[in-house]
Amino acid sequence: MCIISGPPCYFPVDVMYTALEIAEVAMLLTEAKDNQLRESNSQKVHPQPMEEAMNQKPEAMEALISKLFVNISSLKSAYIQLQGAHTPYDPEKIQAADKLVISELKKLSELKHFYRENNPKPVCVSPQDSRLAAEIQEQQSLLKTYEVMVKKFQSEIQNKDSEILQLQQQIEEANQKKVKLEKNLKLRGLSMKESEGSADENGNFPVDLTPDLFMSAVEGAFKAIHDFSKPLINMMKAAGWDLDAAANSVESNVVYAKRAHKKYAFESHICQRMFCGFQHETFSIKADDLALTKEDFFRQFLSLKDMDPLDMLGQNPDSIFGKFCRSKYLLVVHPKMETSFFGNLDQRNHVAGGGHPRTPFYQVFLKLAKAIWLLHRLAYSFDPSVKVFQVKRGNEFSELYMDSVVKNLIIDENDPKPKVGLMVMPGFLIGGTIIQSRVYLSGVKVAE
Repeated sequence: MCIISGPPCYFPVDVMYTALEIAEVAMLLTEAKDNQLRESNSQKVHPQPMEEAMNQKPEAMEALISKLFVNISSLKSAYIQLQGAHTPYDPEKIQAADKLVISELKKLSELKHFYRENNPKPVCVSPQDSRLAAEIQEQQSLLKTYEVMVKKFQSEIQNKDSEILQLQQQIEEANQKKVKLEKNLKLRGLSMKESEGSADENGNFPVDLTPDLFMSAVEGAFKAIHDFSKPLINMMKAAGWDLDAAANSVESNVVYAKRAHKKYAFESHICQRMFCGFQHETFSIKADDLALTKEDFFRQFLSLKDMDPLDMLGQNPDSIFGKFCRSKYLLVVHPKMETSFFGNLDQRNHVAGGGHPRTPFYQVFLKLAKAIWLLHRLAYSFDPSVKVFQVKRGNEFSELYMDSVVKNLIIDENDPKPKVGLMVMPGFLIGGTIIQSRVYLSGVKVAE
């Protein structure tokens, strides 16, 4: 018997079973040979079935023994492969060699059962019978083997349970983070993805294009109009303007419930000029760029969304956004207004010449321009594009298409329906969703 050198490896429980199988088969063959010798010395001849007679022939026994030796050799070779798969450690080779060992064990077991079926054991009540003792030993060994396997499986089950608990904890932590992100992003009108300025490798954008995102942009544009009107009105006051006359020049004969409500006239003036050309893809800005796709509009929205407009114009002052800012500034801020504010037209001339001054007033205007520009880029990102609609002065108030900028109204059911005095913000149609136009109603009383 040769000793196989090499690194230590585990001794599979199936190999323990192999040694028992080989010993038992060898014992059975020895016993069968002794039986043949005893029967050959007997003078009595007993008739036997043809199959049993064939099994008693030396040729059949020799064939069985040959198969046994072949099987043992194959088993030895398979076990050598199993040892070799451990150095270096190769899980795939170990699994393949283990299957080969098991296959050879099955063949050995089949030889044992074949022998027992064709050589039934004689009736014996003696507890010292060698075959019975061997079977008892075999069953005891199997029980020990099964105990080892059961302990091993129990240990594996415990490990798996521990892994499951860890994964459940990770899932719970991930869900908590997800909820927090959803709340934060919902407040910003964004999706559950990170807000970046371009698509990923698969062409997916980091922000979802949804009606909620557009509604958030509408709110941003409305706030930007209000924020720009405040310093504009303050500068008009400082320059000695007659605000009543200025409001009346925007829209005459509007009956304001309060004098403070005349601020909506200036917001309406800003809105009308900033949204002029919104219904066109080019925003009425001349550019050499080719036609843009829906994806191109959305990329432009994402690229500017988180940037300071003055920084972006510093990088590319003659971009289409730069041209938009210049044209809208010259349209919103009248030369007489600028002269009264600054005493000259230097800033206006600088803008008209292609520049973007870093004055506080112009920087406030750029925030307004950015909000309107983002809303336009987003409107044409949808398919079909978002439609903008205006409400004319004198139209009857419709709760479906309009929203009053003044909330504490006093409306008597017996009075005629209130009419629009000013449109402060246009409305939008996005698919089947209506975003109401914001209006100031003329001649309506408000609660104190």
